[in-house]
Amino acid sequence: MNAFEKYHALGNDYLVYDPKDEIREFTQEETIRICHRNFGLGSDGILLGPLPSEKADFGLRILNPDGSEAEKSGNGLRIFARYLRDSGKAGTSPFTVDTLGGIVTCEVSEDASVISVEMGQVSFHSDVVPVNLEGDAREVLDEPIEVEGQSLKYYAATIGNPHCVIPTEDLSEKLTRDLGPLLENHPNFPNRTNVQFLKIIDRNRIRIEIWERGAGYTLASGSSSSAAGAVARKMGACDEQITVEMPGGEIGLMIDDAFNVRMTGPATRVATMVLDNECL
Repeated sequence: MNAFEKYHALGNDYLVYDPKDEIREFTQEETIRICHRNFGLGSDGILLGPLPSEKADFGLRILNPDGSEAEKSGNGLRIFARYLRDSGKAGTSPFTVDTLGGIVTCEVSEDASVISVEMGQVSFHSDVVPVNLEGDAREVLDEPIEVEGQSLKYYAATIGNPHCVIPTEDLSEKLTRDLGPLLENHPNFPNRTNVQFLKIIDRNRIRIEIWERGAGYTLASGSSSSAAGAVARKMGACDEQITVEMPGGEIGLMIDDAFNVRMTGPATRVATMVLDNECL
């Protein structure tokens, strides 16, 4: 039997598995079963850590509910930071976390109600995201993409993981569920992609709907917020300080002129859950 700590960040829930001194791997099939809402504990992914790292204070692996591995997750990082604080492995001083998508710096407030993550720098370049394009490598800004007989305009971005951001005036869960999986697996994106539909509210506020690569329709996402906020800045539609509205709640962003992102938001403890081996 294995103990997991369950948290959610604005409705985006993760199971933290601390291997302690045990070397533990989860197979794709095990990950799918553990995350399943009916046959397992139910979550949007597994946070495996802390792990040893030569580059940072803590190492972290992020497993998607389809068994694939994510490079980075803003909500997952806030949850992991909260777990490190709750378990006494970190205090109120900033600390670093090594992910597949790069090293980030986290900080947890005295009462653990506010968690900040330096998410890194957003790039829009096709070679970095990556994006398959005709013609020369370039920043992918307001370019056409065809899906389900519709011609849309999109921005590509990465903050350690790939994103396809589509500005629109008409946000809906149905649109996101209908087009999200098609865009996630579009041939433009060799590593698949996260998808955000973006509506600009004003200079300091945006609203997004999210289809998360490997997880599906998602109530909130830190990396999606970061990518969409950076696109809003790139469009010239928003200033440095941006509040991101999502179905699960709000995240605060500070995005400088070089597109470095600092994300601030909560993470909420849910339960300790013990998985019985019979589940697997």
